[in-house]
Amino acid sequence: MLDIAEELNRWVEQGRDFAVATVVAVGGSAPRQPGAALAVDADGTAVGSVSGGCVEGAVYELCRQALEDGESVLERFGYSDEDAFAVGLTCGGVIDILVTPVRADGPVRPVLAAALAAAASGEAAAVARIAEGPAALRGRALLVRPDGSREGGFGDVPELDRTVAAEAGAFLDAGRTGTLEIGARGSRCGSPLTVLVESSVPAPRMIVFGAIDFASALVRVGKFLGYHVTVCDARPVFATRARFPEADEIVVEWPHEYLERTDVDGRTVLCVLTHDAKFDVPLLRLALRLPVAYVGAMGSRRTHLDRDERLRAVGVSELELSRLRSPIGLDLGARTPEETALSIAAEIVAARRGGSGVPLTGAHTPIHHDTAPARADRVGSVA
Repeated sequence: MLDIAEELNRWVEQGRDFAVATVVAVGGSAPRQPGAALAVDADGTAVGSVSGGCVEGAVYELCRQALEDGESVLERFGYSDEDAFAVGLTCGGVIDILVTPVRADGPVRPVLAAALAAAASGEAAAVARIAEGPAALRGRALLVRPDGSREGGFGDVPELDRTVAAEAGAFLDAGRTGTLEIGARGSRCGSPLTVLVESSVPAPRMIVFGAIDFASALVRVGKFLGYHVTVCDARPVFATRARFPEADEIVVEWPHEYLERTDVDGRTVLCVLTHDAKFDVPLLRLALRLPVAYVGAMGSRRTHLDRDERLRAVGVSELELSRLRSPIGLDLGARTPEETALSIAAEIVAARRGGSGVPLTGAHTPIHHDTAPARADRVGSVA
């Protein structure tokens, strides 16, 4: 749901009633991951997607029904060998979908409105909903913020609220969306509840060092992938808004000095395109010791070997050097700035998702490499 927060937040501000269908769990080769959503308002307008088209029509009708009767429901969609024309996923996957009505007279609306407003403005927040459990808990939600404050809850069971809030806080810290099993009274025993926790965190950072033409193309691709993109170069004549209109930030500063003072985390990617030793060596010496997701550096193989020796000379260890992706990017035969940017982006995605970078044609490897457990083994109505 939070993946379409901007649109849904506008609907809330306009006073529209709507129902939102959210992917709870997936199995097999399902096209969308938990948290993906499709919403339908009272006029029949739809935004978002839960399956890339396979079951959108059926989910649309579920949303219309939920708006009419005010009831939440959990449904499973999958491919059937017995009836290939039945509603289902022809890719062979299985998805569980939670449909929640968000009406002006419903108890869930204030909580979801606050969650949507936070996500739309780029604030970190997690929202928990009961996907499977007693009817008394349906149509309720709990919003958790990074400081531990919360809004909403699941009725008159304080221990359940406290336990879900703690678990949702852990999901938020990790930027995770998924499900958890918990007892109806908030313990680890008793009748289990399935709780869907959706996390919204600020966009991950991509920092591009070197204001060259290749950087301009990489900025565009980085924005397309959802990164908050910063361009940094010590040369003010090159690091300009006119050259990088799509960048979120342009910094004129020595690269290593900027990296020393800026915030990075485990999702940050660093792309070093300067291929100039006076910039690269102090920058990479620092970058390879930071807990970031990816460090790549542009240059020929000769430049790479020379740079490695220079880095060893300033104390960079072999273990630290092993983190460096250089020459940067996958082997696509790229020539142009745009092709090179695609090559770099492909390597970043492969590193993030655990992909091999080999062609899928003829390969016997999974198409999706995400290692987070997906739950699609039990399903039923929330009602």
